[in-house]
Amino acid sequence: MSIATDPTTAPGGQRRRVRPDPEHRTVERRRIDGTVIDTISLDPQIFGLVPNTAVLHQVITAQLAGARAGTQSTRTRAEVAGGGAKPFRQKGTGRARQGSIRSPQWSGGGVALGPKPRSYHQRTPKKMIRLALHSALSDRASEGKVVVVDEWSFPAPKTKDAVAALAALELGGRVLVVLGPDDGIPDRSFANLADVHAIQITELNAYDVLRNDWIVFTDATLPGETTPVPGKPAAARRARRAASPEKGEAEAGPGADEAPSIPEAVSEVAEADADEPEADGEGSDG
Repeated sequence: MSIATDPTTAPGGQRRRVRPDPEHRTVERRRIDGTVIDTISLDPQIFGLVPNTAVLHQVITAQLAGARAGTQSTRTRAEVAGGGAKPFRQKGTGRARQGSIRSPQWSGGGVALGPKPRSYHQRTPKKMIRLALHSALSDRASEGKVVVVDEWSFPAPKTKDAVAALAALELGGRVLVVLGPDDGIPDRSFANLADVHAIQITELNAYDVLRNDWIVFTDATLPGETTPVPGKPAAARRARRAASPEKGEAEAGPGADEAPSIPEAVSEVAEADADEPEADGEGSDG
């Protein structure tokens, strides 16, 4: 990270920290069986930043603090039962004077300055929360740990299908699957996997991103604007058609098979018209 001292960029000669421009990162868009569809460019403002570790620390600390229940409680000397009478007289015993057996220095007495129920909530500006999320996503994207699939096309909720999809995508370790509001079947499919955490796109946060090794998005849940990388989608489509010719024919439409047969049909009609006079001439000669 460089520090700018140019008066044109820093009025009054003040030292200002200048962050580098966002990087443009690409990722392969795949199906759940592992086949590559095309390559897309991720939004640099979300996946191409230099992680701000200070903001990440503050936001995650506040998030974990807000998750605390805050229900811990101890009893003071006024809340402990008993101790209403003076245990012994003030003078003449040779002992230190005592007023109650529930004082903090007594066994079974109250707790001095003990914890009480309270809220651990820390106010965090929205801009800091957004910057922390973008920093976490940029960190995973810089390591190549961001995966994009077209959709989770599971016919029914089955853990077996979810395991097969993760194996085809070559994902190991802890995986964060970002789902949309209509992804009920994938949500149930990943529910029984201990190393997979399924989360809604509206609940995506920096802590869950950093807690997992891989982040898997779909076309519907990928944040920011994406653009296809020129030249690579066409090659991917050719490879896909070569691998599955039946699907390529289905994409071509019902008229794809009929189009090449039109010249043949025209030639057959022309040959039939040419044969008719010959047939009439043979009949007249007979």
